[in-house]
Amino acid sequence: MSIEIRNVNKKFGDFTALDNINITVPTGKLTTLLGPSGCGKTTLLRIIAGLEYADSGQVLFDEMDVTNTPVQKRHIGFMFQHYALFRHKNIADNVAFGLTLLPKNERPSKADIDKRVAELLDLVQLPQVANAYPHQLSGGQRQRIALARALAVKPKLLLLDEPFGALDAKVRKELRTWLKNIHHELGITSIMVTHDQEEARAVSDEIVVMNQGRVEQVGTSEELIHQPANAFISDFLDLA
Repeated sequence: MSIEIRNVNKKFGDFTALDNINITVPTGKLTTLLGPSGCGKTTLLRIIAGLEYADSGQVLFDEMDVTNTPVQKRHIGFMFQHYALFRHKNIADNVAFGLTLLPKNERPSKADIDKRVAELLDLVQLPQVANAYPHQLSGGQRQRIALARALAVKPKLLLLDEPFGALDAKVRKELRTWLKNIHHELGITSIMVTHDQEEARAVSDEIVVMNQGRVEQVGTSEELIHQPANAFISDFLDLA
């Protein structure tokens, strides 16, 4: 599914969070919104998700206008910095949670849910933890389970908000490689928010660099490094 953001603006009081944003996220690619704190990247992600609404502009999924479509009808999977797994549910039930909330006419049978959970635990390489509880897992394992849960309902779009921000450097590095491999295996359109340049360069097909509510440049890691659009890009990426 392709994502197009057209002329999106958002203010919070007198503060301009997003200033005429125009970007296209190609189908099946992992695109990262990169920039310093307060640049608008999380606000943009929330508008794409339907958790926040733009003051003006459009959000299109596969050329269909979803600007005013509620979040539950956008077929999106979420993976956040704080994995928010249910402590009182075992891992299999955590992964299955979204499937159990589907409308009755869309909800798979118990057997199909169990099969889907098993497939996802295999995908994230943690089949052995199905009956464990979140507190028994490491931070890296919990984040893998959070991804499995996000993928359970077969979303058309995966949104990742600083997904590895709460983890130590070694685990973050391991999970970057793992995420990139999983993404390419599934081919699901994904948008990630991070302020970590190394992380963005390691996993992204394309990077959108933002500053003060505006898009400064869009390109691959190599394009940003070798063809910075302006002084901000050079300074932010420390290319001097």
